[in-house]
Amino acid sequence: MVTLGVRRWETLGDSVQGVGKRCNQDWWTCEGGGSFDEPLVLAVADGHGSAAHARSELGARFAVDRFTALAVSFGRAARDCHEPGRLSRLMACARDDFPRALVQEWRTVALGHWERHRPVADDGAAEPEPGAKLLLYGTTLIGAVLTPSLFVAWQIGDGDLAVVEHDGELRRPLAPAEEDLGDETESLCGAQAWRAVRTHWAPLFDEERGPRLVVLSTDGLSKSFASADGYREFVTGLDGRLTDRGAADVRAALPQWLGQAAQYSGDDTTLVAALRPVHRALETEQKTGS
Repeated sequence: MVTLGVRRWETLGDSVQGVGKRCNQDWWTCEGGGSFDEPLVLAVADGHGSAAHARSELGARFAVDRFTALAVSFGRAARDCHEPGRLSRLMACARDDFPRALVQEWRTVALGHWERHRPVADDGAAEPEPGAKLLLYGTTLIGAVLTPSLFVAWQIGDGDLAVVEHDGELRRPLAPAEEDLGDETESLCGAQAWRAVRTHWAPLFDEERGPRLVVLSTDGLSKSFASADGYREFVTGLDGRLTDRGAADVRAALPQWLGQAAQYSGDDTTLVAALRPVHRALETEQKTGS
């Protein structure tokens, strides 16, 4: 039997440690080709990094890992979304069940890590409440899953999701109505974090009219610009360079771009992106079996 796996997207990503940071507290992933069997999953997380969140680089990694596992399952479930009632059930899951499951799984992993790596306790010290333990791992998260029929994204906290549609229009579908002030942001360690998760739901009835570029980044990138217009110009320029020169050229230049942004913002800076070429040459992988 011969099966063909089709890669519908080209992907790239990198992360740069902020100036003066003790370590890079961001984490990211981009995996899968965008098919029903292998949904494309993109995610970035930004550990809070302050003394109150001393294990946030681990919290960011837990967030991306748990999101990826849940998003792959969600994307595969979209295979049969043409069946009556299936799409509405998936939408309800995306807006309610998925955030609850993500927060619950992240909390379980973080608390499990705390139990295995307890701080040296003072004699007679009271056991910290779960909320105090989770505070150590505080992190934001932006994640997306794309299949031939569905594009869904979720965000808690700051950072940016930018989408360049098939006609070139740039949108930021998860941008809050009002930007967070200073360094305060929503977090997975919040008491009812699932309520703070924002969801972008976009069925794709014609794959060729879906987005051609999806960009996720931690706030180290957007904070490096003097205004939101600077960030939009960056994404527009990224789209143009990907179209003109291809992903390999951008992939080579990306570490330098993020390094410059990190110098201006002083923060860890991470970007992942997926490009769907307008006239794509499908890359096929032939797998043989009996």
